[in-house]
Amino acid sequence: MFNEILQGLVKQSGGGVGAVLMGYDGIAVEQYLEPIEGLDFQMMAVEYANVLKEIKKTVEILDTGMMEEVAIKTERFFVIIRALTDEYFLALTLERRGNFGKGRYLMMREAPKLLAALS
Repeated sequence: MFNEILQGLVKQSGGGVGAVLMGYDGIAVEQYLEPIEGLDFQMMAVEYANVLKEIKKTVEILDTGMMEEVAIKTERFFVIIRALTDEYFLALTLERRGNFGKGRYLMMREAPKLLAALS
C-alpha cells in the first residue's frame, strides 16, 4: 500500500522524482524513485532526516505547536516534507519545473491513508 501511494505522489505531482516515507531515525519505511542521474536519493533522504530532527527539536523548545511542513528549494529540486507522527514523515522531491502546489496538495490528501496504514 505504501509504495502505491508514494508512486501516485511522484507520478501525479508533475515533475516528481521521488517520495519516501521515513522515520526521523533515517530509516525508510518505503520509497518510490524515478531514476535521476547524479542524485543519491537515499543519502539525500537520510541527511534531510537529520536536519528535520533538529527543526523538530527547535519547534518543541519554542513551544510553537507541532511541526507540519518544511519546504527546501535548491537549484535543481523542491523537497516538500510533511510530518505525519512523532516518528514518521513523508518527503516528496520535485524537479524545479514541477508543480509545487500540486505536490503539497497530494501530500495532504494522502497523509490520512499513510497514517491509517502506519497504525
